[in-house]
Amino acid sequence: MLFNRTLITGANGMLGQSLVRLLSRYPEYDVLATGRDETARFHGGSGGYVPMDICDYDAVRAVFSDFTPGVVINCAAMTAVDACEENREACWRANVDAVEHLAKCCLAGGSRLIQISTDFIFDGESGPYRETDRPNPVNFYGKSKLAAENVVRGAGLDRWAIVRTVLVYGTGENLGRHNIALWVAGKLSSGETIRVVTDQHRTPTFVDDLANGVERVVRFGKSGVFHVSGREMMSIYDFATGVADVFGLDAALIERADSRSFTQPAPRPPKTGFIILKAETELGYKPRTVLEALTTLRKQVDSSVATEK
Repeated sequence: MLFNRTLITGANGMLGQSLVRLLSRYPEYDVLATGRDETARFHGGSGGYVPMDICDYDAVRAVFSDFTPGVVINCAAMTAVDACEENREACWRANVDAVEHLAKCCLAGGSRLIQISTDFIFDGESGPYRETDRPNPVNFYGKSKLAAENVVRGAGLDRWAIVRTVLVYGTGENLGRHNIALWVAGKLSSGETIRVVTDQHRTPTFVDDLANGVERVVRFGKSGVFHVSGREMMSIYDFATGVADVFGLDAALIERADSRSFTQPAPRPPKTGFIILKAETELGYKPRTVLEALTTLRKQVDSSVATEK
C-alpha cells in the first residue's frame, strides 16, 4: 500500500474540491475523489472520481478494497446547522455513523484518517480556543461533530488527526450550499438589504488556506488535533462589510442585527475562533489576511464568471 494513495470524501464540496485541486499539483499524491453524486461536479484534478456514500458501510468497504488508501481525508458532513437541529437522525447518520464506517475501514487497512471538525464543538463563552480547551457544544451539529471526534480517537487507529476549522468561505464549481462570503456578495449584487449579526465573532477561514493546512498534516505525518483557521477575530457583520468593500458593493445594504432578533432552530456560540499557534509552529501554516483572501476570492469568482461567458 502506498502512503500517497489519498482518498477524499465529500469531494464535491468546497473544501473537497480545493483539496483535490491542491493535491493534484503534487506528483507524490495519487488522489481518488469520492462523493454521493454519480459524477464529479468539478473539473480538474489528476485522479479519478467514484461515487461513494459514506453512510453506506458496504459501499465504503468496496471502495477501500479497490483503492487501498494510505490516507483518508473526510470532508463529508451534514453542516447546515439548523437542518441538523431539526433532523437529528439524519445528522447523526452523516456525521457520526458514517465516520464509524470510515474508521473501521481505516483500521482494517492500516490507513491514516484525517477528520475535519468545527469550532461549534465549543460553547463560545471563552474564545478564541486552543486545541486543549474543553468542548461544550450548544447545538446538535456541534454535538454530532464532537461525537465524530470521539469515534476517531477511540477507533484504535495508529495514525489519525482531527483538523478543526471556523466559518469557511471560498468558491468552487456547482456547490450545493453558499458560504457567508458568496451569500453576502450575491445578495448585495442584487441590491438586496441583508441583516448580519454583530454579536457573533469568528476567525474566518479561506478554504484554500484550510486545504493547505490539511495537506501539511498529511505531508508531515502529523497526528492529534490541529486548529486551522484564519488569524483575525471579527464579528460576522465586520466580515460581511469586508466582502462588500473588496467586491465593490454597497455596504450600506448591510444592516446591523443582534442574534436574539433571529428565530433559528439551533443556537449559535457567541465567540469561537481559534488560536492557531500549534498549526503555525508544527505545520508552517500561514493563512492569508481576510483582505488578502477576499481579494483572491474576487479574482476567482471573476475568472469563473468570465469562463462561463
